[in-house]
Amino acid sequence: MQLRYGFRLYPNGPQRWALARAFGCARVVFNDALHVSEDARRSGLPFVTSGELSKRLTAAKKTPERAWLGEVSSVILQQSLRDLDAAYRNFFDALKGKRSTMGPPRFKSRKDTRQAIRFTANAGWKITRGRKLRLPKIGDISVKWSRTLPSTPTTVTVIKDSAGRYFASFVIETGPEEVLTPVTSEIGIDLGLGHFAVLSDGRKVDSPRFLRRAEKQLKKAQRSLSRKENSSANRNKARIKVARAHARVADARREFHHQLSTQLIRENQAIAVEDLAVKALARTRLAKSVHDAGWSQFTAMLAYKASRYGRTFVRIGRFEPTSQVCSACGAKDGPKALHVRTWTCGDCGTVLDRDINAAVNVAKAAGLAVTARGAQVRPVPLPAQRDETGTHPQPRPTTARQTGIALL
Repeated sequence: MQLRYGFRLYPNGPQRWALARAFGCARVVFNDALHVSEDARRSGLPFVTSGELSKRLTAAKKTPERAWLGEVSSVILQQSLRDLDAAYRNFFDALKGKRSTMGPPRFKSRKDTRQAIRFTANAGWKITRGRKLRLPKIGDISVKWSRTLPSTPTTVTVIKDSAGRYFASFVIETGPEEVLTPVTSEIGIDLGLGHFAVLSDGRKVDSPRFLRRAEKQLKKAQRSLSRKENSSANRNKARIKVARAHARVADARREFHHQLSTQLIRENQAIAVEDLAVKALARTRLAKSVHDAGWSQFTAMLAYKASRYGRTFVRIGRFEPTSQVCSACGAKDGPKALHVRTWTCGDCGTVLDRDINAAVNVAKAAGLAVTARGAQVRPVPLPAQRDETGTHPQPRPTTARQTGIALL
């Protein structure tokens, strides 16, 4: 499987200028190719293939209007064409019903605050003996190495985020030698807002609420931004302050997800969670809290770490009545209001904690044999499990690019 390892870059002045030029060239090539493809579509002509677009790019570099494209690595430009081809494939697959809804490719703006370029192995980039990242026509960039790469990277993506920070994202091929020692414990997880996660063994993980805790600072920074004149230097400085404040929140949330998912993967052989309708919940009055929790990111981490380290990860259907069924006797007595946190089973008389009971039922629905408060959960018919590849998605869907950092 493939994983991405991200590291902070610290380019100097000339290198930042060279990266800005590379970002701009990649954007122009993408937009030119998209313009050609859209013209062909409107004229009723056949779809322009990536090979034809590559030939047109080579010819354009010889013209006075596009001669400056030769000042950057040609690999960057070819990868930009590949990104467009992938965007069209995703769009066509969505039209055929092979994937979730996705719109057609859109033109990139020079005002986009996030930029990215990608170098493949044939670009000639390398990590020098001085532990710097050498990029063609850019130079040797200082890197903050937080860990050692387990193998030779296949590609590297250089990213500039909205906060003005630079990152290098390496694609690493990992093998089965990283499988952890098998353990006997299995666990079900009930995700929520009051507690971020309630485990079937009775443990409850508090929700950090990173966004809520930073709201006062974010409000102050956003108010300052709104008072700056459009297109002014001060407005750009204020925008960066807002972006950095949001970046700190996102980084803290991601670190929390990594630490918790790592702990659960190490302690349990099998993990089950409920497949929540996050998009639907994000359209309710709880939208801010749902986004602040970041359930999708957390479950994605569990999925790829389980695949990487030889654990079992199971998602159960979102329509399983986990909050309506007694985990002790299996009796179902209907839905309950959200303010009901504990209830007594009418059949067996067991006093049940709503969240722990739901976590135990999640484990039961996934076919896991877990123990809750000393009572053995009875097995139930096992639904078909959904396959989990455990790899990061390629340039987005979501992440337009995926720049997740594997911390396990």
